[in-house]
Amino acid sequence: MDPENTFEAETAAVQQEETQPQPQIQEQPEETEQRSFIAEWTVTIILLLFGTSFLIQAYVIPTGSMEDTLLVGDHLLVDKLASAPPGSLSGRLLPYREPHRGDIIVFRYPVDITQTFVKRCIGIPGDHIRLADKNLILNGKVENEPYVYHKSDFFDPYRDDFPAIAYHVPQPAQDMFRNHVGNGEVGRPPGYYFAMGDNRDMSSDSRYWGFVPRANIIGKPLIIYWSYDAPTDDLTNTAFSARHILDLLEHFPTKTRWKRTFRLIHSYPLN
Repeated sequence: MDPENTFEAETAAVQQEETQPQPQIQEQPEETEQRSFIAEWTVTIILLLFGTSFLIQAYVIPTGSMEDTLLVGDHLLVDKLASAPPGSLSGRLLPYREPHRGDIIVFRYPVDITQTFVKRCIGIPGDHIRLADKNLILNGKVENEPYVYHKSDFFDPYRDDFPAIAYHVPQPAQDMFRNHVGNGEVGRPPGYYFAMGDNRDMSSDSRYWGFVPRANIIGKPLIIYWSYDAPTDDLTNTAFSARHILDLLEHFPTKTRWKRTFRLIHSYPLN
């Protein structure tokens, strides 16, 4: 065979092989779907953790101190962004605002910060407050409080003429009485708030343990996302009791307060 022809044939074969499309290695569909699933759930979990840490917190009402505005078993979403203590930079960039009179606030209990309370903000720094025959007198004016419920006919001088009758002052409130009561009124020091429950006769509040520091305020409730008629004991346990789980399984449709689902929670402005 002619060597020149042989070389030309080999060259043509190589060129033809190079011009043919090379097979591509493709990922298996199962591997692609698995990676996509993991990525989506990773992002979702990060967003949920960020949201529950910095933006929104779920909270359940365990006691009747805010009845009938909030009922035992109301599950709330709390806006942590609006009322959280702002930092030097975040205070200028994010929509923080100070708590207003009449706001419902969620805060760490000053006596034990491991506990979380929900009450209504009645007094802001600089205000003067007293109660006369169960009526709120704020900065010298009698306030209309349509959200307040009096469920007891019993008159308690300490509770209902606060702070005029200072007998048997609870220990957590003694500093308030020593340093911030004058002329029969309680005065708000800077950076502290006075909070009371709407169920005014059955509320452990600032009358009994003093002021709420600004740093303790977590946020404002936005909405009731679910309401379930359950006893306080079931809601205050660190984990669901077997009795509560069985109750949910058996009575979820009938004990859910459907009319309260997705009910917005509003402030009531005070003068």
